[in-house]
Amino acid sequence: MTDATTPSPVPVLDATQMRVLGCLIEKESTTPEAYPLTVNATQTAANQKTARDPVMALDAGNVQHALRQLETMGLARQHFSARAERYEHLLGGRLDLPRQQVALLGLLLLRGPQTAGELATRSERMAKFADAEDLRHQLGRLIQRALVVQLPRAAGQREDRYMHLLGGPVDVDALAVQYRAPSSGAADGGALEERVQQLEATVAALQEQLAQLQSRLDG
Repeated sequence: MTDATTPSPVPVLDATQMRVLGCLIEKESTTPEAYPLTVNATQTAANQKTARDPVMALDAGNVQHALRQLETMGLARQHFSARAERYEHLLGGRLDLPRQQVALLGLLLLRGPQTAGELATRSERMAKFADAEDLRHQLGRLIQRALVVQLPRAAGQREDRYMHLLGGPVDVDALAVQYRAPSSGAADGGALEERVQQLEATVAALQEQLAQLQSRLDG
């Protein structure tokens, strides 16, 4: 008999499902006025040019199929509306995770391996951590659950990087080499990238509000 207190196994997600789930997690916090997300809003979020690694070009059919698959897995839920299908993620409840750990997984789903420092900066709008030690503690809990892995440092790296395991086992050595320390030029562009991400989130929210207004006018 299965122990009722033991979290159920985590389904292995494909690339589209991971991107879509990451978007639902992110937008819950960054654009709450447009959440749960429509299929179109999820597609826009999935295909953002910034704050995504890798950049993808998913069509609406791919996104809708991924949302329905996530719903079947118990990782998302549809909200029925007369105007449009809307979806919210259920990752926290499905895996019994606190908001902080859900936010960390969301960032890793969207942007690939990251350092604790990068996660701290990028999670400011998604979850609150007492300090850097608290964030590392939450990462440690995810590692204990086999949801995250710590990558060995490659040449030139000063900090450890972390990667989620929602897509199944990963080649940690290959990833460690792939994500080398960024050049000074890339580091200087980090702040600009974050500002662009905020602007994209604002535009997405405005587009969603305009779509809702148009639906009311058409009605």
